[in-house]
Amino acid sequence: MTMPKPRRFILNTLGFNVIYLDNAATSFPKPPRVYERMNEFLRNEAANPGRSGHRLSVNAEAQIAQARNVLAKLFHVRDSKRIVFTLNCTDSLNIGIKGVLGDGNHAITTVLEHNSVLRPLNALESSGKITLTKIQVSSEEGFVRPSDFEKAFRKNTKLVVMTHASNVTGVVQPIGEIGKIVRGHGALFLVDAAQTAGVLDIDVERDNIDLLAFPGHKALYGPPGTGGLYVGTRAELIPWREGGTGFDSQSPLQPREFPFALEGGTPNSVGIVGLREGVEFIVQEGREKIEQHERSLIQKLRAGLENLSGVTLYGTDDETKWTAPVSFVLDGIEPQEVSLILDESFDIASRAGLHCAPLAHESIGTYPQGTIRLSPSYFNTESDIEKALKAICEIQSQVRS
Repeated sequence: MTMPKPRRFILNTLGFNVIYLDNAATSFPKPPRVYERMNEFLRNEAANPGRSGHRLSVNAEAQIAQARNVLAKLFHVRDSKRIVFTLNCTDSLNIGIKGVLGDGNHAITTVLEHNSVLRPLNALESSGKITLTKIQVSSEEGFVRPSDFEKAFRKNTKLVVMTHASNVTGVVQPIGEIGKIVRGHGALFLVDAAQTAGVLDIDVERDNIDLLAFPGHKALYGPPGTGGLYVGTRAELIPWREGGTGFDSQSPLQPREFPFALEGGTPNSVGIVGLREGVEFIVQEGREKIEQHERSLIQKLRAGLENLSGVTLYGTDDETKWTAPVSFVLDGIEPQEVSLILDESFDIASRAGLHCAPLAHESIGTYPQGTIRLSPSYFNTESDIEKALKAICEIQSQVRS
């Protein structure tokens, strides 16, 4: 197969000169205010927050408190101190899963999960510490059925953990219905919001969410190395990281007060300040506006792919259940090769493979080769989508020739 000669990348102030459609992995670019504020804070204000009484330390702690406040408003959290800052969503999920589950507990999850959920649960199960039930999808579109959760409960069920939207197909799951079922059984509900935080409306009270894990670096527009975990009052977590907090230093044990109970050690204050700016951008721009724009791009992308022969598209046709990941395969060519050609010949960034969600790919029949995934964001344009579709059409025509 002969493809156009790869063009040389040209560096600019944002990085590589590409059409970036890998926002499900991390958003790029970020709002300019994120870079500007992080630079300003690191140069002029980045003392150790809350550890000292001088004004720089007090100011740094205040900046982090402001980040908690804006996140609390976004997720409808009553007490911002219940938001704990973490390294990323994987860190948040591990803190939640391992902090809740103990010997003899039963947990429920789904086959749609990222390895950030599956691996810690599998490890606990394989060690004999817990028992585990994985809910299967109930349709070709990739939805799970709330009634299947109802049937899965046991007397010792302690935790239900699931994704809000699949990172493979982008299908949004009915967490509100499932949360109500979980609360009715007295268990805890942990939601992985890796693909939805910042785009979809998340209300921890309305949806009976006890634990909400979210990354800072995706649709919240923060830098890598940031994330958070909302911990509701029903959840009692055993901390796995203990250390200095700048609070109650005379105690021989980790303080029980939030957020200090789960925030041992010096926080990533520069990253958290950047995350706050990303969330402030969402608030000022309007989350609904961002959601509408992304869905319009997804609609254009899905419609274009459906019109191409030799393309198998996954997910749902219900546009109210869409998030950014759009997965597909091309007949006669491996996903990894398509992604490489998109990068080298068309300057389009995508992701191919299993996307760290092997069971999700098994459920849609794409294991072990996986799919090609394109994931637009608020900063993409209709022109980006048109160019991507044109490139895929050209690749497909070359395969057939």
